[in-house]
Amino acid sequence: MDSLNSLIDGFGTALTPLNLLWAALGVLLGTAIGVLPGIGPAMAVALLLPVTYGLDPTGAFIMFAGIYYGGMFGGSTTSILLNTPGESSAVIAAIEGNPMAKAGRGSQALAAAAIGHFAGGIIGTSLLVVLAPTVAELAVDIGAPDYFAIMVLAFIAVTSVLGSSRVRGFASLLIGLTIGLVGLDQMTGQQRLTFGSLQLSDGIDVVIVAVGLFAIGEALWVAAHLRRGGGESIPVGRPWLGREELRRTWKPWLRGPVIGFPFGAIPAGGAEIPTFLSYITEKRLSRHKKEFGKGAIEGIAGPESAASASAAGTLVSMLTLGLPTTAVAAVMLAAFQQYGIQPGPLLFEREPELVWGLIASLFVGMVMLLVLNLPLAPVWSKLLRVPRPYLYAGILFFAAVGAYAVGGEAIDLVILLIIGLIGLMMRRYGLPVLPAIIGVILGPSAEQQLRRALQISDGSITGLVNTPFSLVVYAAIAALLLWPWAKRGFLRLRAARG
Repeated sequence: MDSLNSLIDGFGTALTPLNLLWAALGVLLGTAIGVLPGIGPAMAVALLLPVTYGLDPTGAFIMFAGIYYGGMFGGSTTSILLNTPGESSAVIAAIEGNPMAKAGRGSQALAAAAIGHFAGGIIGTSLLVVLAPTVAELAVDIGAPDYFAIMVLAFIAVTSVLGSSRVRGFASLLIGLTIGLVGLDQMTGQQRLTFGSLQLSDGIDVVIVAVGLFAIGEALWVAAHLRRGGGESIPVGRPWLGREELRRTWKPWLRGPVIGFPFGAIPAGGAEIPTFLSYITEKRLSRHKKEFGKGAIEGIAGPESAASASAAGTLVSMLTLGLPTTAVAAVMLAAFQQYGIQPGPLLFEREPELVWGLIASLFVGMVMLLVLNLPLAPVWSKLLRVPRPYLYAGILFFAAVGAYAVGGEAIDLVILLIIGLIGLMMRRYGLPVLPAIIGVILGPSAEQQLRRALQISDGSITGLVNTPFSLVVYAAIAALLLWPWAKRGFLRLRAARG
């Protein structure tokens, strides 16, 4: 009840004209920047930090929160329409959204993503209000073996359900893990795969990898096949969801937050894992399994809802523990410190107006984003009517700008081109792109948690399975690996009896 009263006071803060203006400015900037390939909400918040020096802390953080959610909305737009993720959590949207857009259903894909973000954000923020202390307490108890088990589950799950074969899925994962090794060993400082280049010592940024594999790889692939056709005008499609599409999406919209919120709250890598797991879950539960990879609307609705709920979960760790689990949360933590405020268990007591005003503004921002994005879905879809040579030239330009903005180094453009060529070859030989992205994002963290768990257990392999949580996760991994053989054996047995 105390939380509800505090939230009502927070709405009193968030609904003042000036704070409403900051929220609106944040969601507009976040959406606009999220649409640009490679320039995600973390970079937007970082760039805007100096601008907020003159603002009061409450107004600044309300604007930052709007940028965070707006960037996630915008990132899914380019993923769906151009197969070019604006940020890593929007990677999944490209898998199902882009085939839908190419089939003339871009407006429906964008609407499913927008409503999914709204549902996930509202449910996730409600859970933030109610469950923040409990989730934070659980997050503290999760150790290195549990983190490693979660990441292995993500590796196995994504390579098992994507692509024409598991071998190709694991080959793609290996490519991603190799790229993730580039840079300094986090525990020993040893250089790995840097070829003596100081610029590679910090590793290859995941934004450059995602933009290279998706945007550059896609542009080169289209260019290679443009003369064989493919210059046809793609219809925009009707700007609303039909009854059948609503029937297929309402359950994924509600399931997404169940996966996204807890994973956002634990320090395991932000929205990437829950979006992948949500996608896998929807593929398992769907009656339209054959559509996955070709434009299944459930594959957009569930992951986008999970991503938005994960953003709310991220704020749990950041506000209650002072522990940033994503790049955006890390930048926001720096902003808190800029104002002399230290997030942690006492933040809710010391700065109640700021915290509850920020949480209330999330509800306001989600409504603003839905009102802004639903009418714009048909407008964004018309990007597909731009002649493809011009469209993909624009993608290459913005991809290069985004990659250069990451580190300001010319070598980033060379790396972008090399990874784009790898993406082209992966398409040529039928390797799915998503496992490679998974490998780059989670590989370094998985290695660090593995070595940390082994150090704690003095090198004993039992240190990886010495918690109930990790045992449950490994049981799920075993079920995932064995299920196809068990299913085939069951069908053969039934056929023999029949």
